[in-house]
Amino acid sequence: MNARNLILFALVAGLYVATGVLQSWNLSLSILNAALLTTIAALGVNMQWGYAGLFSVGTMGFTALGGLAVVLISARPNVDNWQAGGPGILLALVLGALAGIAAVFAWRRLAPGRTRALIVAAILIGGFFLFRAVFDPNVTAAEAVNPQFAGNLGGLGLPSLVAWPVGGLLAAAAAWAIGKTALGLRSDYLAIATLGIAEITVSVIKNEDWLARGVKNLIDLPRPWPVPYEVQLQQQAGFLDFVSRWGLDPVTASTIGVKLLYAGMFGIVLGIIIWAFERALNSPWGRMMRAIRDNEVSAAAMGKDVTGRHLQVFILGSAVIGFAGAMMTSMDGQLTPGTYNPLRFTFLVWVMVIVGGSGNNWGTVLGGLLIGWLWLVVENIGPNIMGYITAGMPEGAFRNHLVGSAEHMRLLSMGVILLVVMRFSPRGLIPEK
Repeated sequence: MNARNLILFALVAGLYVATGVLQSWNLSLSILNAALLTTIAALGVNMQWGYAGLFSVGTMGFTALGGLAVVLISARPNVDNWQAGGPGILLALVLGALAGIAAVFAWRRLAPGRTRALIVAAILIGGFFLFRAVFDPNVTAAEAVNPQFAGNLGGLGLPSLVAWPVGGLLAAAAAWAIGKTALGLRSDYLAIATLGIAEITVSVIKNEDWLARGVKNLIDLPRPWPVPYEVQLQQQAGFLDFVSRWGLDPVTASTIGVKLLYAGMFGIVLGIIIWAFERALNSPWGRMMRAIRDNEVSAAAMGKDVTGRHLQVFILGSAVIGFAGAMMTSMDGQLTPGTYNPLRFTFLVWVMVIVGGSGNNWGTVLGGLLIGWLWLVVENIGPNIMGYITAGMPEGAFRNHLVGSAEHMRLLSMGVILLVVMRFSPRGLIPEK
């Protein structure tokens, strides 16, 4: 890494330090943790786009699947709901999967023609009605039990650290299913397909209460080890002695300590991913992926399986995004499907990759930390800036409108930053070598 890149990282680090000094260290660490998680997701997007040229905008869906994995693995089990409809729901899902497998088997084994089409249609239609006949009454029974505080099957009650790799595996499985059908499409059609599937994924999570309570949200998810709750820290004699020795407020110090633990954990995960990605990028596999990205026809003529490699890198990148989504839900301690929107979980991640430098892992990290800081800081300081700008204006609807909409200045800020970088450094702040 050359001196210019080190200076850029030092400047970004200075932004976080300045936020801590001028505003509060709690705010600075909150921004840092959110930026670290989004940076990890951006590395997954960079693998798909920067390595292989796959234009996927399904980041929101893979992030949501990672969050869903935390619910399925770490949430406390709701025994009454499970007994009311759990086995029937599982049976219905198995029947639906078997119908799909049977349809694929028939399509491949039977000779092409009208008979094959009729048999496959009969399998799918019959399987659908059988699935709904078993699924619907069991869902109604499960959701009817304690709907105010539960209404869902719950999870396995396992530690959150177990849910993180499961989130990656769940996103990878979804990416495999998407890739088998959509990777043969042209890049613009692939983008439309992945965006649509991401919206479908979030819609399912919102509307299936038996799964994760839908829009009623699911709270009280356990924190990952070794992160304690702030109240637990405030009750430890050793911690109280430490803060009293330094003259600190126990409440503020406990909050900062928890956020520092999260930052350390996320930093370790980010470091491992960068190490693995750098080795992959500089390996024969990475050079092959860049060759496919730059000229698919030439790569195919040299005997490379272009579609197979695209599927491989699509699955790997999606797994990283799902892993980040699981960590995000564990840190928040709740799953709120209503917060999953393309602006926050797709557009922002793409801005990080473009500003930092697609195809360069360190560029993506720089872009992630910079844009993550801007996204959250502008929301906080926007009303203050607008207050100074409108201080001389008379009271009225126009002034109130400007002050009330000031927090949306971050959308304008992202657009301006993106335009400036694309004008003066079109390959990003740290371009690909």
